[in-house]
Order: sequence, then C-alpha cells, then structure tokens
Amino acid sequence: MKVSRQELYQLIRNKIHSAGLSLEHAGIVADVLAYADARGIHSHGAVRVEYYAERISKGGTNNQPHFTFEKTGPCSAIFDGDNGAGHVAAKLAMDRAIDMAKENGVAVVGVRRIGHSGALSYFVQQASKAGMIGISVCQSDPMVVPWGGADVYYGTNPIAFSAPAEGDENITFDMATTVQAWGKVLDARSRNVPIPNTWAVDAEGNNTTDPFSVSGLLPIAGPKGYGLMMMIDVLSGVLLGLPFGKHVSSMYHDLSAGRELGQLHIVLNPGYFTDESRFRQNISQVMQELNEVKPAPGVEKVLYPGQDSHLREAESNRNGIEIVDEIYQYLISDDIYQKSYDHKDPFAS
Repeated sequence: MKVSRQELYQLIRNKIHSAGLSLEHAGIVADVLAYADARGIHSHGAVRVEYYAERISKGGTNNQPHFTFEKTGPCSAIFDGDNGAGHVAAKLAMDRAIDMAKENGVAVVGVRRIGHSGALSYFVQQASKAGMIGISVCQSDPMVVPWGGADVYYGTNPIAFSAPAEGDENITFDMATTVQAWGKVLDARSRNVPIPNTWAVDAEGNNTTDPFSVSGLLPIAGPKGYGLMMMIDVLSGVLLGLPFGKHVSSMYHDLSAGRELGQLHIVLNPGYFTDESRFRQNISQVMQELNEVKPAPGVEKVLYPGQDSHLREAESNRNGIEIVDEIYQYLISDDIYQKSYDHKDPFAS
C-alpha cells in the first residue's frame, strides 16, 4: 500500500516514541527511516521499526543518552553516543563535523558506542547540503564470508559519499561492501520473494536464492570488496578502540545490551582546496556529462551514481511511498513488538 512521506514519518515517530525514545530523538529516527523508504532503500526503512522498538523497550538502546563531544585536535574529534539511537548520534556528530570543516577546512569525527544508524547517505547529504563533501563509513554485524573463507568474519560495512553541485543538487552514493546489504535480504523476506543467487550462501557455502536459508553474504567484486570491508572496519572500529571484525556485536544477540558500534565521518570544505563556485559547477558538469554518455543496448539512459535514488525520492514525495501491508498494520497497532528478535541467530527466519 502507499502512504505519504509525512504519514510514514508520523507513524514511525509515534511507534519509536511509544517504545521509549524522547519525541525529539524519535523524530530524528523517523526522518532517517522515512528518507530511506522514499529513496527506495526499503531495507533501511520501516521494515526496521519493530526491531528498533523492541531494543528500545528492552533497554539495549539508551533512551536517555549522555552524548559527549571531545575535540582531539583542530580537525579531529570523538562523539560518544552512550549507546543511544545510532541515527541520532550520527546526525548530531555530522552537524559538529560540518561546523569544524567550515572553520578548519577538514573534519574527521569518530562516532563511538552507538546503535544501528540506518542509511548512511542521509548523513553525508547533511554535509553536501551545507556545501561540503561528506564521507561516512561504519561497521556492522559479522555476516560476510571473506574471500576464500567458509565462515563469516566482517560485516556489510557500508560507505557513503556526497558532494554538492549547483543549486540544491548533489551527487551521492551509498553502498555496502557486499553484493547486497543484509537489509535487502530482510526486505526480500518481508515480501516473500527470492533473491539473486549472487548475493549470499547457505549453511553449506552454496549460492542460494532463498532469503530464508542465507547463512553468509558475499563481498562485492570478490577480493576487492573484502579489502574494502577490512579498511572500513579499521576506520570505524580499530581506530576508535571498539570491537572489530567478528567481535562486533550482533543486532540480535542481546536486545537489552548496547551495540557499541562505531562510525567515522569525514567532511571536506571545497573552499579550502579550490574555488567553491567552480567546484559546484564542475560537479554539475560531471552529472550532466554522465547523463549524456551513449547508453549500452537495452539501457534507456546512463545515470550518475545515486541518481536512481534521487528520482525515486522525488516520485515518492509526489505520489507516496509503497510499504508492505504487514508493516503498515504493525505501525498503526498499539503493539511495541509482535515477534521477538531477541537472542535470535542473525540469519534465522
């Protein structure tokens, strides 16, 4: 069924607030999730609400976090999220990073001890909307088979980038270092549809199309994706003195305990490196020239990275967002959670 973005925001905010977050923090979480659904990133949208609500209600997400921000140098800082909602901590940390980059040209802010923060593109777009380049990386649950291995070690460990063009436009991409994010498998489960056989393997290590039999995800481009996820784990885990690799906490291991996750924001002020207006003009030129590239057979038009998500968001804002009926029924119900995710195997059905 379709709902307006505003209605979806209100439903998510109300549910998250009912679970125990303040109205302000619930509103930030809802904004990030509604943004994801509007852009077609359903794996990081309303499908996550019931899980978040259960973790909040059981105390695994601190509903009264004491956030701290410590500058460790002119261009570096640590934002401690006190195991509050990751969406909130990541947003506020990016706000501080933007302020630092305005003053000093560059900002690198480590975000420590947070929960799952959702779609990273939301946070890097905070930077591009402020005229900055934003880069963000974060660690996640161990659920990826490393290149040449049979057991999981790293998470999907995503990376996002956004740069401002002329006017209100920006070029943005957000990707997991796996062929697909785990949330895409969750989305397939919620819709009861198969997945491509290049996404994941079953318990025997065989490629599978059944989202319910997944026991490990595959790195994108084999050893290249494997190397990227290692780099991201170092930057968002080891660098911040947090659990890393297979030691990163599972989303489902204990919903009464904090996740202790890490994220790293990097913000660059173009005006410290080149003429800011010229920079924006060049980004716009890149976007236009990519659209003008001769398309391959069967392709209508070449899109610049992230353009498909931009187009979906514009369409969603006009005509509403398609969400699964079961999820809508949960959002309008009085239940905090209907099925428990607590202590489940991360790959369990």
